[in-house]
Amino acid sequence: MKVLLTGGRGMVGRAIQDHPRAAAHRIVAPTSAELDLTDRAAVMTFVGETAPDIIIHSAGRVGGIQANMANPAAFLTENMDMGFNVVMAAREAGVPRLLNLGSSCMYPHDARNPLREDILGKGELEPTNEGYGLAKVAVARLCAFVSHERDDLAYKTLIPCNLYGLNDKFDPKVSHLVPAIIRKLHEAKESRAETVEIWGDGTARREFMFSGDLADGIWAAVERFDALPERMNIGLGYDYSINEYYAEAARVIGWDGAFVHDLTRPTGMKQKLLDVSAQKAFGWQARTSLTDGIAQTYAHFQHLVERGTA
Repeated sequence: MKVLLTGGRGMVGRAIQDHPRAAAHRIVAPTSAELDLTDRAAVMTFVGETAPDIIIHSAGRVGGIQANMANPAAFLTENMDMGFNVVMAAREAGVPRLLNLGSSCMYPHDARNPLREDILGKGELEPTNEGYGLAKVAVARLCAFVSHERDDLAYKTLIPCNLYGLNDKFDPKVSHLVPAIIRKLHEAKESRAETVEIWGDGTARREFMFSGDLADGIWAAVERFDALPERMNIGLGYDYSINEYYAEAARVIGWDGAFVHDLTRPTGMKQKLLDVSAQKAFGWQARTSLTDGIAQTYAHFQHLVERGTA
C-alpha cells in the first residue's frame, strides 16, 4: 500500500518506519518543512496529489506536564488544526482509510480505571494536559463523523497509553516521565549525586509502553484494518507507580542513591490505565518488558550524549 505518514520525524513516526513490516509498503512521510500540517490549503493539495491508500496520522505537539501546563493554548490549537486538516483533506481526496492516533489524555480525569473506550467524552479532562486532551477528543470524533457520513471511508482511532523509547525527547522542559527519569538518573550517576527528587509522593500509577511495541500494533492495525474497531485502546493492560519507574531505571542505569519526594509538586491523575479488552479481541499484545525498554532507551540516550545532541 501507499501509506501517508504524518509525524515521521517524531518518536512514533520513526518507530513506524523502522519496523520490519514497513518494508512491505511505500511510505510517504513529509517533514514539517515539506508540509505544514497547520496550513489547510497545503495539506489539501498534498493529500490530493499523493493519493494514499491509507493515512497514519501520528503528528502532534507533545510534551510532559511542565510543557502542557505552560502552553495549553498551543497544545489545543496546534493539535486540533493538524488533526482537522489531515482528516478533512483525506475526506476531500477520498482516501479510503485513515488511522488516527489519539492519547490516553482523552479520558476523563476522574473515570474509573481501567479506562474503557465507551467513557470517552463523559467527564472533565485532567487539568494538567486539558488542551492536548481536548484536541485529541475532537479529532477522534471528527474521524467518527466522517466514517458515519461516508460508507466508502473508514477513519478509525487508536488510543495509546503513555509512551517512551528510541528518539524520545530527553529535554526536561518537554519530556515525558520515563525519558525525564533516564536523564535525571544518568546525570545523578555522572555527578555522583546522593539523592534524586521525585515530584509528589510517587504513588501515582502510569502505563508506559515502548514505542517499538506501538509501531508493531499500528502495522497490525493497518494490515487488518477491517477487523479494527472504530476506536480502540492500545497498551499493556497493567501499570507501575512513579516510584517503581524510578527504581527500575536506577537499577538499569546503575545509580544507587536515595529518592526524596517534593510534595509541593503536582502528580497528575492517580492512575491512568487502559482497558485492553478490545485489543485482546483484535489479537495483539505488547512484548517489550519495562527492563528491556528502559535499557534500549538508555543506550539510545547515551549515544545522544556522546554526540552532544541529548
